[in-house]
Amino acid sequence: MPTRTPAGAAPGTLAPARRGFLLVVLAALCWGTSGISGAIVDRRTDLGALDIAWHRLTIGAAVLLAVHLLSRGRRAATAVPTTRGTTVRLVLCGTAMACYQLSYFAAVATAGVSIATLVALGTAPLLVAVGAALLGHGRPDRATVVALVVALTGLVLLVGVSAGADTGTAVVVGALTALGAAAAYAVITLAGGGVPAGVPVTLASFAGGAALLTPVALALGLRLTGDPVALAVLLYLGAVPSALAYGLFFTGLRSVPGAVAAIVTLLEPLTATALATAFLGERLAPAALAGGLLVLAAVAGLYARRLRQARAAPPAPLAGA
Repeated sequence: MPTRTPAGAAPGTLAPARRGFLLVVLAALCWGTSGISGAIVDRRTDLGALDIAWHRLTIGAAVLLAVHLLSRGRRAATAVPTTRGTTVRLVLCGTAMACYQLSYFAAVATAGVSIATLVALGTAPLLVAVGAALLGHGRPDRATVVALVVALTGLVLLVGVSAGADTGTAVVVGALTALGAAAAYAVITLAGGGVPAGVPVTLASFAGGAALLTPVALALGLRLTGDPVALAVLLYLGAVPSALAYGLFFTGLRSVPGAVAAIVTLLEPLTATALATAFLGERLAPAALAGGLLVLAAVAGLYARRLRQARAAPPAPLAGA
């Protein structure tokens, strides 16, 4: 995974570090709508977590395949050969994608949008940081560690308030399921960050995940729905917080270290909690608002630091110099 900010871009263009950071931020904001989308489908239909996960991956894969085919003419000159290492990374991404979607929507159905998203994404940065260190990518720098501590403190406040009076077995089971989603997310981040540009990692991840879930869903009795609202939400779920958001995320990972990206994506549970409060009746107390501000502060601090690094980097040498 990249651990150094690339050299600055040419005048008039965004530096790679800044552009990658913004792409990860946009991905996180899109992902923040996933939980409420799944909750809407769950309330209007009899679709379970496996059915919703299968719809999301299948629709997302179809959208990504269409985009891939339409843009193959532009990609012809930039296509890169797929090595064994890249293939292993793509398989890991596809497997982890299937596990993440299934675990996440199961946690949403069990413990609610806020708890599922906060636990899944709140613990992911720790798992990414540990995984990166074990893989030899080095320890996170001091600024990243400080941002992680601040963001996790904010999430603790958010989780404590979001749980509310619902502190029974459902929350415990949902939180444990969400931890499985966090582990899968860490694998996606660490494996996807090493895939070279030109390889359709997002398409491969969604197609692989859909291929893995399809036989399981069919064996257990895949359920479909004719509810127009639920269908529209499923299409949105597959297109925006899936195909679009993961495309932005994997592109951003090429210039943003995984540990930093994992902290930035804490904007997802913050967004999900805000939406759940506005539309699902989950109430935020002042302590929860303070937690949300801490998450925002951590992300803003990282962004300011990345901008300073990009400005301090020497300009890229001109071709032929």
